[in-house]
Amino acid sequence: MGKSIIVSHRRGMTGTEKEWCDLIVVNVRKDGVTIEGHANYAEYGKDIVCAGMTAIMRTFVKSIEDLTEDKIEYKISSGKVDIHYRNLSEKSKTLVDSFFVGVCMIANEYPEYVKIT
Repeated sequence: MGKSIIVSHRRGMTGTEKEWCDLIVVNVRKDGVTIEGHANYAEYGKDIVCAGMTAIMRTFVKSIEDLTEDKIEYKISSGKVDIHYRNLSEKSKTLVDSFFVGVCMIANEYPEYVKIT
Protein backbone atom coordinates (compact mmCIF):
# COMPACT_ATOMS: atom_id res chain seq x y z
CA MET A 1 0.00 0.00 0.00
CA GLY A 2 1.38 3.42 -0.97
CA LYS A 3 1.17 6.80 0.63
CA SER A 4 -0.08 9.86 -1.20
CA ILE A 5 1.33 13.27 -0.44
CA ILE A 6 -0.52 16.22 -1.90
CA VAL A 7 1.25 19.54 -2.30
CA SER A 8 -1.43 22.02 -3.26
CA HIS A 9 -2.34 25.62 -3.89
CA ARG A 10 -5.95 26.14 -4.89
CA ARG A 11 -7.16 29.02 -7.03
CA GLY A 12 -10.55 29.42 -8.62
CA MET A 13 -10.99 31.18 -11.95
CA THR A 14 -14.10 33.11 -12.85
CA GLY A 15 -15.95 34.25 -15.96
CA THR A 16 -15.50 32.20 -19.09
CA GLU A 17 -12.29 30.64 -17.76
CA LYS A 18 -12.46 27.12 -16.47
CA GLU A 19 -12.18 26.68 -12.70
CA TRP A 20 -9.08 24.71 -11.80
CA CYS A 21 -6.98 23.55 -8.92
CA ASP A 22 -3.16 23.40 -8.90
CA LEU A 23 -1.48 20.58 -7.05
CA ILE A 24 1.51 18.34 -6.91
CA VAL A 25 0.52 14.80 -6.00
CA VAL A 26 3.29 12.47 -4.84
CA ASN A 27 2.34 8.83 -4.68
CA VAL A 28 4.91 6.63 -2.93
CA ARG A 29 4.34 2.97 -3.78
CA LYS A 30 6.15 -0.24 -2.98
CA ASP A 31 7.53 -0.32 -6.54
CA GLY A 32 8.05 3.37 -7.25
CA VAL A 33 7.13 7.02 -6.94
CA THR A 34 4.91 9.16 -9.15
CA ILE A 35 4.86 12.95 -8.95
CA GLU A 36 2.27 14.89 -10.93
CA GLY A 37 1.23 18.52 -11.24
CA HIS A 38 2.49 22.01 -10.45
CA ALA A 39 2.12 23.88 -7.14
CA ASN A 40 1.87 27.40 -8.61
CA TYR A 41 2.81 28.75 -5.17
CA ALA A 42 4.36 31.74 -6.97
CA GLU A 43 5.15 32.84 -10.52
CA TYR A 44 7.46 30.72 -12.66
CA GLY A 45 11.03 30.94 -11.43
CA LYS A 46 9.98 31.96 -7.91
CA ASP A 47 7.88 28.95 -6.90
CA ILE A 48 9.81 27.60 -3.92
CA VAL A 49 7.37 24.71 -3.35
CA CYS A 50 7.89 23.37 -6.88
CA ALA A 51 11.63 24.07 -6.69
CA GLY A 52 11.88 22.17 -3.41
CA MET A 53 10.00 19.17 -4.77
CA THR A 54 12.10 19.17 -7.95
CA ALA A 55 15.35 19.30 -5.97
CA ILE A 56 14.27 16.45 -3.69
CA MET A 57 13.13 14.30 -6.61
CA ARG A 58 16.26 14.88 -8.72
CA THR A 59 18.52 14.23 -5.73
CA PHE A 60 16.61 11.01 -5.01
CA VAL A 61 17.05 9.72 -8.58
CA LYS A 62 20.71 10.76 -8.85
CA SER A 63 21.53 9.30 -5.42
CA ILE A 64 20.16 5.88 -6.33
CA GLU A 65 22.05 5.97 -9.64
CA ASP A 66 25.37 7.15 -8.18
CA LEU A 67 25.44 5.68 -4.68
CA THR A 68 23.97 2.21 -5.22
CA GLU A 69 24.13 -0.69 -7.64
CA ASP A 70 20.33 -0.70 -7.96
CA LYS A 71 18.69 -0.03 -11.30
CA ILE A 72 15.68 2.26 -11.58
CA GLU A 73 13.59 3.36 -14.53
CA TYR A 74 12.23 6.88 -14.68
CA LYS A 75 10.63 9.36 -17.02
CA ILE A 76 10.73 13.08 -16.28
CA SER A 77 8.54 15.54 -18.18
CA SER A 78 6.91 18.86 -17.39
CA GLY A 79 4.58 18.30 -14.47
CA LYS A 80 5.15 14.56 -14.21
CA VAL A 81 7.81 12.19 -12.94
CA ASP A 82 7.36 8.43 -12.88
CA ILE A 83 10.02 6.36 -11.10
CA HIS A 84 9.91 2.56 -11.00
CA TYR A 85 12.16 0.22 -9.04
CA ARG A 86 12.20 -3.29 -7.62
CA ASN A 87 14.38 -5.37 -5.32
CA LEU A 88 15.98 -2.34 -3.71
CA SER A 89 19.01 -2.66 -1.49
CA GLU A 90 18.86 -1.41 2.08
CA LYS A 91 20.82 1.67 0.99
CA SER A 92 18.21 2.52 -1.66
CA LYS A 93 15.38 1.88 0.78
CA THR A 94 17.01 4.46 3.05
CA LEU A 95 17.11 6.90 0.12
CA VAL A 96 13.38 6.32 -0.44
CA ASP A 97 12.78 7.10 3.24
CA SER A 98 14.95 10.21 2.96
CA PHE A 99 12.90 11.38 -0.04
CA PHE A 100 9.74 11.01 2.03
CA VAL A 101 11.32 12.93 4.96
CA GLY A 102 12.14 15.81 2.59
CA VAL A 103 8.58 15.96 1.30
CA CYS A 104 7.29 15.97 4.89
CA MET A 105 9.61 18.88 5.70
CA ILE A 106 8.02 20.90 2.90
CA ALA A 107 4.59 19.94 4.27
CA ASN A 108 5.55 21.21 7.72
CA GLU A 109 7.02 24.45 6.37
CA TYR A 110 4.08 25.28 4.08
CA PRO A 111 1.01 23.69 5.68
CA GLU A 112 -1.51 25.65 3.60
CA TYR A 113 0.09 24.32 0.41
CA VAL A 114 0.96 20.78 1.48
CA LYS A 115 -1.37 18.10 2.75
CA ILE A 116 -0.29 14.57 3.60
CA THR A 117 -3.06 12.00 3.40
